[in-house]
Amino acid sequence: MIRVLVIDDSAFSRVSLAKMLEVDPNIRVVGYAVDGEEGLRKILDLQPDVVTLDLEMPRMGGFGLLRLIMQNSPRPVIVVSAQSERQDVFKALDLGAIDFIAKPARARSSDLYTIQNDLIAKVIESAKLTSDKIKNRFEIVEDEKPAKATPRFPTGHKSTALFIGCSTGGPPALHHLLTTLKEKLPVPIVVAQHMPPGFTKSFAQRLNENSVMDVKEAEEGDKLLPGRVYVCPGSKNIELQHYAGVVRVRIVDPPAEQIYTPSANVLFRTAAYIYGSKALAIVLTGMGNDGAAGVEEIFGRGGRVLAEAEESCVVYGMPKEAALTGMVEKVVPLNKMLQEIEFRCRPLMPRD
Repeated sequence: MIRVLVIDDSAFSRVSLAKMLEVDPNIRVVGYAVDGEEGLRKILDLQPDVVTLDLEMPRMGGFGLLRLIMQNSPRPVIVVSAQSERQDVFKALDLGAIDFIAKPARARSSDLYTIQNDLIAKVIESAKLTSDKIKNRFEIVEDEKPAKATPRFPTGHKSTALFIGCSTGGPPALHHLLTTLKEKLPVPIVVAQHMPPGFTKSFAQRLNENSVMDVKEAEEGDKLLPGRVYVCPGSKNIELQHYAGVVRVRIVDPPAEQIYTPSANVLFRTAAYIYGSKALAIVLTGMGNDGAAGVEEIFGRGGRVLAEAEESCVVYGMPKEAALTGMVEKVVPLNKMLQEIEFRCRPLMPRD
């Protein structure tokens, strides 16, 4: 049984979230809190497996509580946030929150129940995390594990475009990668991060402020240029089009049956078609199997694939499914991923 504590100053939200969660027989809401002070007391008393947290509350708000949770009693925290708190969401992820869910604009209506499936799935995945995993996800020092596939690329093979797919845990992982860069990569980077609409623009702006790369939310017709990062808009798909020697972005609506958006599979497939053996795909932390089918496309056209190792993933779903294809060149923890990327995009650089 997964024990959940709901912290929100809105009585309607507290009751609604509890009803949504307890539809699953393996989840039980063990308590409620209306602000951070009460939330901290309830965490210490009830020891919940997962906490859902609103950010804007009276007295002690969500940020103060998050800091105390991570310092004194680390456990999975999922932010349930309004659209108006977009920048706050990414600050919360930096402070240790595992993931977030966007409240619908009309929170006092049945619209709130549209997040039910997403909420339940994220609570179930988050409950699997240990306190050490939550605290130390970027501190992994173990040697990288070899993938099933044998590397088949000569030393001089250079990738000319980089494509990244990720989900839960992805925003902090991407922030870590891009802010660690000392100088621009000589390739364009395209990102499919599972995220709702309205958040990807703020996410891209935040990355742009802290990275040597030029980061933006991708727009229809953008030309892919070296040294730039293009983040697919939330709940859309990104495809590429090659015309007159120029590769440009196409922003398309996903089909109704698509589960994960933006889709890593769609991105990888179009990247494989356009770039062939010059494509480098990265599968980072995330739940589900999005990206695995796209990995097969990349591999089939001679491209290269890296996947994040389990020990640094918040959720080892997407990278695991990618590795199980047998088409991943190497599986590495996040703190060594940039080294592997630079080696493939800057083939003349010496490796440590």
